[in-house]
Amino acid sequence: MKFDYDVIVIGGGSAGLTAAKTAKGFGKKVLLIEKEKIGGECTWTGCVPSKALIRSANIAHYAKNLHKYGLASNMTELNAQKVMDHARTTIKKVYATHTPEEIKKEGIEILFGAASFVDKHHILVGNKKISFNKAIICTGSSPFVPPIEGLDQVDYLTNKNLFELDKLPKSMIILGGGPIGCEMASALNRLGTTVTIIEMNDRILPHEDLEMVNLLNQKFKSEGIVVAVNRTAIKIDEKDGLIVVETVDKDGKKYQYSGEKILVATGRKPNIDGLNLENAGIDWFKKGIIVDSTLKTTAGNIYACGDVVGPYLFSHMAWYQAVIAVRNTLIPIFKKKVDYTNVIWVTFTAPELATAGLTEEAAIEKYGKNGIKVFRYDYKKLDRAMTDETEFGLCKIICDNSYTILGIHILGAGAGDIIHEAQLAKTKGMKLWEIQSVIHAYPTYSELIWKDAKLAFVHKLLNNPLVRFFRSLFASKGTKK
Repeated sequence: MKFDYDVIVIGGGSAGLTAAKTAKGFGKKVLLIEKEKIGGECTWTGCVPSKALIRSANIAHYAKNLHKYGLASNMTELNAQKVMDHARTTIKKVYATHTPEEIKKEGIEILFGAASFVDKHHILVGNKKISFNKAIICTGSSPFVPPIEGLDQVDYLTNKNLFELDKLPKSMIILGGGPIGCEMASALNRLGTTVTIIEMNDRILPHEDLEMVNLLNQKFKSEGIVVAVNRTAIKIDEKDGLIVVETVDKDGKKYQYSGEKILVATGRKPNIDGLNLENAGIDWFKKGIIVDSTLKTTAGNIYACGDVVGPYLFSHMAWYQAVIAVRNTLIPIFKKKVDYTNVIWVTFTAPELATAGLTEEAAIEKYGKNGIKVFRYDYKKLDRAMTDETEFGLCKIICDNSYTILGIHILGAGAGDIIHEAQLAKTKGMKLWEIQSVIHAYPTYSELIWKDAKLAFVHKLLNNPLVRFFRSLFASKGTKK
């Protein structure tokens, strides 16, 4: 059977762009179908504008603390009302690198419209019926808005419309203490907005290492962010120009919080509505499309990747999955399985929290308390942190008893960049102590990993049976009279 296209890619976000370009690289005739705008969540309402806002927030923080660096300023008030303009300008700058015109230059055809499957080899976009040999679904995810009484009666925000604000509110309630909620709380607070995070669980960032979360909580509190955990929002109203959120804790006690605006950051849902997946024989559940370890759906010729599949909703994981999905779609003889052993992510709060591998709690559960070793180095001991006035933070690396790296957790300045040396060592199966032999430039933040490696090296050395024998021998000789 002759098809209109060798491969169609549905969705033009991080996963879709990667999939389309990779498939084209194999010499295939590719159609990219996009419902709204090329670039997806990351470009328009996620990574790009949020990081631009965070950058502005950090600059504002430095400006307010110039005296710490021996500088004086005549500035008496910080006006942050144009930061959203800056975020939108940044979006345009990034979007310019993958406009439809740029994509078409690479030989990829683009069709805008909502796609719906007719069967496993045909799809409708508007009134146009298109045949295809293989398909890759990359439709991403959208904000999940919980069914809270009164929420639909107020002008609530999500990350999709947050960056459309013309000016920042004086106060903000944030529903949800996950990565998006915490990042925006941190940034908005530093830009002068009074922020309250409401989280229904007993802690924010439930997937992070508890010790690091407790440290971040300390930082939030010191900067004036209110973190209300174990609070479930049950009713939302608007009174006297403020949005009022009524919550209840696990004991049934009620609490009220109010703010000029409310941001809903309570998780994500997969974008599968309207695709008519059942027509193609594709199974799904509430968290996304069901795929096997090769990212193949229950329709043998159709694969899926990115947020619509999960389980990790990060742009870099979408890229990783997209390459594997295309490879398995086009070279089925040598299929590659996804491997989430070395997943890594960064929560861009102030300071950043970078994570790879097991938390201490998960490591203890898997290996037992006596089966792991934890090495910590405080930022306050690091010379570079002292020069930069960034002494709040911790680098924590968890190993098994053979010093194989199980987890890496860094809270502090530049954590998202620092972590990659240890991530490389973890991925390649190196022992932590081996890093101590690598020369590190001074003074740099990268020394944090080196310092932990030195701690591991000393620990290994002191627990060497021969070294222990001589230490005990010399110690006993020293006690003789």
